[in-house]
Amino acid sequence: MSERVITRLLEQREAILERLLTLIRFPSVSTDAAFAEGMRGAREFLLARLRAIGLEDVRLLDAPGGQPAVFGAWTGAGPDKPTIMIYGHYDVQPADPLELWHSPPFEPTIRDGRIYARGASDVKGSTTIAIETVAAFLAVEGGCPVNVKVFLEGEEEVGSPSLPALIEANRDLLAADAMLSADGGGAAGKAPVLNIGCRGIASLQFSLRTASKDAHSGKVGGALRNALHEMARLIATLHDEQGRVMVEGFEAGATPVTNALRMEAASLPLDEAAWYAQFGATPFGDPAYTVRERTTLRPTVEVNGMWGGYTGEGGKTVTPAEAHAKLTMRLVPGQDPAAAQAAVKAHLERHAPKGVALDFQYRPGGTRAYTLGADHPLRAAAAAVLRREKGGEPAVTRLGGTVPITTMFQERLGMDSLMFGLASPDEDAHAPNEFFRLSSLDEGLRLWPLLLAEIGRMRAADFRPR
Repeated sequence: MSERVITRLLEQREAILERLLTLIRFPSVSTDAAFAEGMRGAREFLLARLRAIGLEDVRLLDAPGGQPAVFGAWTGAGPDKPTIMIYGHYDVQPADPLELWHSPPFEPTIRDGRIYARGASDVKGSTTIAIETVAAFLAVEGGCPVNVKVFLEGEEEVGSPSLPALIEANRDLLAADAMLSADGGGAAGKAPVLNIGCRGIASLQFSLRTASKDAHSGKVGGALRNALHEMARLIATLHDEQGRVMVEGFEAGATPVTNALRMEAASLPLDEAAWYAQFGATPFGDPAYTVRERTTLRPTVEVNGMWGGYTGEGGKTVTPAEAHAKLTMRLVPGQDPAAAQAAVKAHLERHAPKGVALDFQYRPGGTRAYTLGADHPLRAAAAAVLRREKGGEPAVTRLGGTVPITTMFQERLGMDSLMFGLASPDEDAHAPNEFFRLSSLDEGLRLWPLLLAEIGRMRAADFRPR
């Protein structure tokens, strides 16, 4: 059954590629209201596509104050077959800084077997593969091997803040036995890799004030605190010189890095010199851990933005009175996002010198880390497919980033998730010149049908607690 579907997908490959390029052209940046039209265009395109392939109950799911999700379903496999939620997201990161792109970020350009554009890798490429796989099953077989619900989110890149309310308003509609995510993973490439989890996230923004107003640097320099100097000193207290997080209580509850976890991380080899070379950077980080352990098994505190004073062209001789910073924390299993956020806030308050005032702005919520259990049916199905297709036992790995819906669906709907995206770690997601390999598109158009067919050999009862 799946081979006929794969043949159909390969025959339709150019049309599929064109639909992907069309989707990429919508500048669907969720964090910036200036891109509302791009968000709307992406939603309308996806709604039309889901209707065209034959899904039922295609509609938008709204959340108060948030971006709507796109939903559609096909439930003709029957009650004995699993119901699988297929997840992707249509929002993307801002393209800034625009001057570093070699081609316009929302005009996809194909060079050297790669699609260069914002959102190509994260995650419109893999989302398109998932949708087109369902389309091919319906066209060739008249149905899918499993019941399918498609959920395409519009807020993943801003931490899914309205997703909890959306879930509560649509609990029955979103009920499924498990979720297959086009976001995350790493199924592309020669080596068989099975992604079984991701780190969580919390965020914090704060402002620092040293005086009531900016002043002439010649008149006050040396006698008045400079807000940018104080911000730099305060941020520097978060880590030691080797990059260890120095925040008291930040790691409360964190799962220790055991020998078993180290062996799991080492099952996917990493050339550390080459890893640093791709960033033009030199080695850094806690020497007690490997690069893969630092980026998947250990929690972090990162400064994502820091600003204040004059940043325009040329110079301005000013001593700034205010500075600002945005932080994110990547969390490992056992850490509570609110507790981690509170620990960082308390650290900054303790280390702020007298005469410096802090003002905190919180992003509500946060997401715990996620892990798919060793005996879950989705894990078994994906491992079987990768074993057959790539000729070896899959290495088990975790994302250093965060896919918030995995934890939210697990906590609120009791639904576990497998991340089976085709993006590769080197595709510059969130950075200028993001790209998606055409070879990954081709590979996905084979792997996704095989995976759905493998899950279709199971029963709905296999997904229920025993």
